[in-house]
Amino acid sequence: MLFRSKRFSKRDDDDIMIDVSEEGGVRKLHFGNDDTQSAMKVNAPNELILAYSRCVFGSLLFLEPPQKMLLIGLGGGSIAKWVHEYLPNTHLTCVELFQQVVNVARSMFFLPPDDERLEVITGDGAAHVYNMADESVDMIMMDAYSATGIAAPLASTDFFTACKNKLTDNGVLAVNLWSIDRRFEQYCAQLSEVFEGRLICLPARQKGNVIAFAFMRGQNSPQWERLADKAKKLEAQYGLEFAEFVSDLARMNPHNDRRLFI
Repeated sequence: MLFRSKRFSKRDDDDIMIDVSEEGGVRKLHFGNDDTQSAMKVNAPNELILAYSRCVFGSLLFLEPPQKMLLIGLGGGSIAKWVHEYLPNTHLTCVELFQQVVNVARSMFFLPPDDERLEVITGDGAAHVYNMADESVDMIMMDAYSATGIAAPLASTDFFTACKNKLTDNGVLAVNLWSIDRRFEQYCAQLSEVFEGRLICLPARQKGNVIAFAFMRGQNSPQWERLADKAKKLEAQYGLEFAEFVSDLARMNPHNDRRLFI
């Protein structure tokens, strides 16, 4: 069953085509001919179907759940719904460029209405960060990847620096990247430069997504044993595959047989 929205245009040079498909009880969001942007089980709408969206919460291996979180790029709202359901002490602000995306997330992907813990804003993510004044957050998640890569305003050293300046002392910037993007190494180098080498990458076990975590503080090069113990507790609490996250961290980051270097 295929649903297709009308073309949404705010300016003559700014349009987006949203496709929503459903098969086998799984509903998917696509931007035109792009790959799947979001996926949802209709009978379990808060479950994280796409592996990269689960990897976002690999940050919990290192940090406590954020009290304030900023999400740039909404898609079908999978990450926002999970935060709203499972992190009750987190206030989440989402910034999405297109109002039509917000409309579809709410009408077809069960994104809840705004409340005291969720605020969805239609606007430019980069401008929002630059205009945050003295406000700070514990986590910024950037999920603004498209078929052509990250939009230039969201992929500059200046923007990553602005994100760093808006994080609390123990905060983290998480960025959804695509490992086969020719600019992947460039993005990682920019993040590492801005965050003085405090960067790790967690590859998703699905396609080529990689979540890059850039930390305000070093994490004292945690022992694998300690990370494994933390993973067990988090799996029991949240039901995500944290043990696999720990294993996959060894694939892309400096380490030895005892420690992850970060």
